[in-house]
Amino acid sequence: MENCQPSVVRQLSKEVKELLLHPPEGIRIVFNESNLADIQAYIDGPVDTPYAGGSFHIKLHLGSNYPNEPPKGYFITKIFHPNIAPQTGEICVNTLKRDWTPDTGLKKLLLVIKCLLIVPNPESALNEDAGRLLLEEYSEYFARARLYTEIHALKCTEGGDSAAILKDSNENGSGSDSSKKPSAASASSTGTAAGANAAKSKTKKALKRL
Repeated sequence: MENCQPSVVRQLSKEVKELLLHPPEGIRIVFNESNLADIQAYIDGPVDTPYAGGSFHIKLHLGSNYPNEPPKGYFITKIFHPNIAPQTGEICVNTLKRDWTPDTGLKKLLLVIKCLLIVPNPESALNEDAGRLLLEEYSEYFARARLYTEIHALKCTEGGDSAAILKDSNENGSGSDSSKKPSAASASSTGTAAGANAAKSKTKKALKRL
């Protein structure tokens, strides 16, 4: 966002700081210290949906005209959902289009994306198969969406944070090989503590830079 006005940079810094200090429930922010406009997050799949138990990596691309123009949103994690393009992960929701205003803000946008996992809109489907099944064969839609969640989105660490999850996924792959773990209890305890400490340290450093 090199061409942004200083006032826009200040606003974005304020929004990112608020997200780091007070993230919405079930949403974990990943701070990119080299590019403030690179907004990434992990959204927990809501209960009573086929996405429950999953952790979904999303990314927002903020253009130079933000906040006058909406960001573009993408799911990095593969997901079977009517409003998410199967090939590109592009998100289709009115808040990213005609309902966007400069006052919307990133926090509200992230909450809207999370709500989209609860209430899909088959009328504006980017994934036609998902939209059709949602309307005509809900049980099949649920089963397929659940399968995608189990394959692509199950959390890497129980109780971990987004930074730890991102690090684990990049360095260790899925992390599902139980033969490499000394014990389930010790691995879970160690991973959770390490993730929490890493998250606190990363957040403190990020806040100092804002």
